[in-house]
Amino acid sequence: MDAVHVLGLVMHPRKAVGDSVATILDSVATILDAGRDQPIRVVVREPDRERVPGGVEVVDEAAFVREVDGLIALGGDGTMLGAMRLVVERPVPVLGVNHGNLGFLVEVAPGELPAALQRLAEGDFTIERHACLETDAEPRFGFNDVVLARGSCTGAVSVDLWVNDVRYGYYRADAVVVATPTGSTAYNYAAGGPVLSPSSEALVVTPVAPMAGISRAVVLGAGDRVTLAVAEDSAPIAVDVDGTPGGTLERGGRLSVALRRDAAEVVRLSADEHASRSRIKLSLLDLPLRPGQLLDLIPPELRQRAHKIIEREAS
Repeated sequence: MDAVHVLGLVMHPRKAVGDSVATILDSVATILDAGRDQPIRVVVREPDRERVPGGVEVVDEAAFVREVDGLIALGGDGTMLGAMRLVVERPVPVLGVNHGNLGFLVEVAPGELPAALQRLAEGDFTIERHACLETDAEPRFGFNDVVLARGSCTGAVSVDLWVNDVRYGYYRADAVVVATPTGSTAYNYAAGGPVLSPSSEALVVTPVAPMAGISRAVVLGAGDRVTLAVAEDSAPIAVDVDGTPGGTLERGGRLSVALRRDAAEVVRLSADEHASRSRIKLSLLDLPLRPGQLLDLIPPELRQRAHKIIEREAS
């Protein structure tokens, strides 16, 4: 990776001061300190003007997208996805700092940021490339999934599945999810769909609570174009791209989705460790426990040590 000269910060859209352990502003200060002796411009977009200290340059979104050659996402997976979407037309390396909750994409905890920045400066990291879904909706790009769901409380989603202009069958369900390998651990997984390897070039189409038609997930190749055509007996459909409303589809409407390779570059400091953490997080989703109840699984002596570490980082 070439040296970064313009570093863009993408901040959680709602958290003004961060979480209980370390604030987003603390991370911004750490980034500014690390770059103080280097010829690096640190920039944010106009909506974040009131949320950053002096030393961070504010630019409009067009200039931000055009000029940055590296990004740091300060938030959770949603913030990370937003950062990746911003630069999908010209991918640059993106590092995620976890100011969110579970976090499958983000790798670095706030307390680990100084060491992470040092490793970045030394070139001690790898790049993990991610595909995205390209649609004819707006927003056009989704790194997790595109969802067709009921736009009202009654009726069902009824759509025909076409693959490369060949009709495969139909779905009648509460929703239909088209997911990337990255997004296969999100809504697709909750709906009973398979987890795809991050290294696979594939997409998966999964019905949610199917009532008729295709009742199982369908895994397709990277070169396949999926078209979902709304049937006459369908309820109005709301389209959602990575959690962002993407308009509606009426009877007779169509939505096309294809996989776009190498649409993002995610910085990995320890790919093996990140993969191990993700497997553990995924297994925790299957436990019938609230997050607070998970502490009961930790032996008391280890629990006390964990509390001391948290208190020390917070002070």
